[in-house]
Amino acid sequence: MSIDHPLTAQPAATRIIPPVDKVRGERVVVGLSGGVDSAVSAWLLKQQGYEVVGIFMKNWEADDDDAYCSSNEDFVDAAAVADVIGIEIEHVNFAAEYRDRVFAEFLREYAAGRTPNPDILCNAEIKFKAFLDHALRLGATKIATGHYARVRERAGRFELLKGLDATKDQSYFLHRLTQAQLSRTLFPVGELPKTEVRAIAERAGLPNARKKDSTGICFIGERPFREFLNRWLHQQPGVIEDDRGRPVGRHVGLSFYTLGQRQGLGIGGVKSGGGEHVPWYVARKDLDRNVLVAVQGHEHPWLLSSELRAADCSWVAGAPPAGGALAAKARYRQADAPCRFEPDGDGFRLSFEQPQWAVTPGQSAVLYDGEICLGGGVIGA
Repeated sequence: MSIDHPLTAQPAATRIIPPVDKVRGERVVVGLSGGVDSAVSAWLLKQQGYEVVGIFMKNWEADDDDAYCSSNEDFVDAAAVADVIGIEIEHVNFAAEYRDRVFAEFLREYAAGRTPNPDILCNAEIKFKAFLDHALRLGATKIATGHYARVRERAGRFELLKGLDATKDQSYFLHRLTQAQLSRTLFPVGELPKTEVRAIAERAGLPNARKKDSTGICFIGERPFREFLNRWLHQQPGVIEDDRGRPVGRHVGLSFYTLGQRQGLGIGGVKSGGGEHVPWYVARKDLDRNVLVAVQGHEHPWLLSSELRAADCSWVAGAPPAGGALAAKARYRQADAPCRFEPDGDGFRLSFEQPQWAVTPGQSAVLYDGEICLGGGVIGA
């Protein structure tokens, strides 16, 4: 279902007239995070004539009152938005579900030397499962979030599409959503650029119109990652070797490093012929020997991969696509890379036209057919 945007392309001084009341009585529950994207989503739906209810999801509480990750401020912002829009807001605690379904898997993956993406699992298990179930109990027909993505229905099937703002597209994080979840989901800002979302918030008088976008995952926030992980996992220091097996430094625990990492290695560059220090990058982890392997140079062959295998798959259509030419992202902030997709047992293999940089076990390989997100799987070693 598409959403009209009554503020789009309106002069700032124009009085906004709500559209025809064509959906009165249809209840939509919006996940209000305290940020501007979800706030504008709720505002747009209210202007459409939906009966809008806001839900603030509390997903973490182990140290929620510290300086790094406080949901209290976000709830105050979400409540202020609800007051301006004129909707009810409910504070719901999903911390137990998050701990069992997301955080436990996060720790297992790091303990195994991989680099997981908990935001993907949070979307599948909390925001579009626990939250959706709660919304349905409230009598909602649909839920809505501030994600930059779109849903399209074709012949009774639902497609997940990229957000139109390519710099903000979040379909990568939503690739595990199912037909049942997508059929109940609206992404009101998915057809808008971020600049227009902020402009709408300003014109509508939303109190968080200029609020800075959040970064990272809540339970880590802006705190040093090593400080956080040390509280949950025992780490064994060890040797850092180069690509010839020579020791070049010491690591503080393999879980603290990810492939392609440059900062925080604690080893200086070796001067090349031009007298410049060539930076080091994490290239491999040897769990059996507790050795971290680092190489010099961004284009070192050990940092480049022409193929990968993924498992733990999820497909938006309910089944994998046929083998053939598609495009994929092996990490969020990369351009779609042309590849050949081949089903392989309980997973799939991808062969890339151009080698991909720092393909990382634990991250997700997500498949695309043009603007359509097909699904994906977790990258293996």
